[in-house]
Amino acid sequence: MSQVDKHLHIICLDIPYPVDYGGVFDLFYKIKALHEKGIKIHLHCFEYGRSRQAELSRYCIDVQYYKRKTGIKGFSATLPYIISSRKSTALLQNLSKNDYPILIEGIHCSHLLTDERFKSRKIILRLHNVEYLYYRELYRTTNSVFKKLYYFFESKLLFRYEKKISQKVLIASVSEQDLLIYRKQFYTDRIFYLPVFLPYKKVLALEGIGDYCLYHGNLSVPENEKAATWLLKNVFKDLGTAFVIAGKNPSVSLEKRVSQQANTCLVINPTESEMQDLIEKAQINVLPSFNKTGIKLKVMNALFNGRHCVVNEAATLGTSLTGACHTGSNAEALKSIITQLYHLPFGEEDMKLRKFLLEGNYDNSKNAQQLIQWIW
Repeated sequence: MSQVDKHLHIICLDIPYPVDYGGVFDLFYKIKALHEKGIKIHLHCFEYGRSRQAELSRYCIDVQYYKRKTGIKGFSATLPYIISSRKSTALLQNLSKNDYPILIEGIHCSHLLTDERFKSRKIILRLHNVEYLYYRELYRTTNSVFKKLYYFFESKLLFRYEKKISQKVLIASVSEQDLLIYRKQFYTDRIFYLPVFLPYKKVLALEGIGDYCLYHGNLSVPENEKAATWLLKNVFKDLGTAFVIAGKNPSVSLEKRVSQQANTCLVINPTESEMQDLIEKAQINVLPSFNKTGIKLKVMNALFNGRHCVVNEAATLGTSLTGACHTGSNAEALKSIITQLYHLPFGEEDMKLRKFLLEGNYDNSKNAQQLIQWIW
């Protein structure tokens, strides 16, 4: 089969455009990279809250949309909600019209792996996270009793589900850490590492000294609010350095906490260009994480576009990014590192190291070619 004849179904857990939150970066830039390699993409998107996008037709032969069953309609006693709410007869019918390979974006869209009709089909599952661990962390992070119950049971169901499907499909993990977890806990050897697809091609960090420390992220995500709050209480409370928190939809309680703390400000719902400007002008991007799975796109953004980057072990665990970051194991260690870096210029040697660690690994064209070789 010649390259121009290569057709591929891609099933997305969400509409992958606009690229305005971390979860869709890998989806959209992978579609774009495969399109540039001549792959004929048949895109299938679950929709819930995001509008249909004509932009996707620039990269895809056709785009199909399926309503996600949200709320009670999406629940199942035996399947995790993120999967049962995306069960779709129409999707299965559309996939059955030909025998093109299928790329499943996220465990969320993988229900077809339980269907015998697709047993001999060429399928690759893109693993965005070890989902059962992610939901276990959400369970630990939230204070809502209802959400605690939901996250607890979702984590239990996901563990059983991930263990089962890990034996049924070839898996492309987004991080080396997730690959190791699947091999160790689910005994699968049908898994390989495929770096995340990004909009950044070159390290564009500015040399010299910036103006403040920055934490950024989608602040409506419990894990990100927890990280921002932890930094306020444990790191910046008496540090005396300027601290900016920026991101989408912060809670009232986070707004209140920021307003009560000296040297700190909150930038609510910055545009993409405003966020990039904040990252570029910061002296230090401070980005601890309380979730050990997946890849932290905010860290990737900071490393490609910002100066010094300070993290904890969880933020870069199982990745090649550790060498480009300054890592502290607790609040006191982070304070000490921030104090040392706050007036230290970001220089030529820092740039060289970043380029060495990032530009070879996160090459969309090279990684798209690797994926094509695995599929065909």
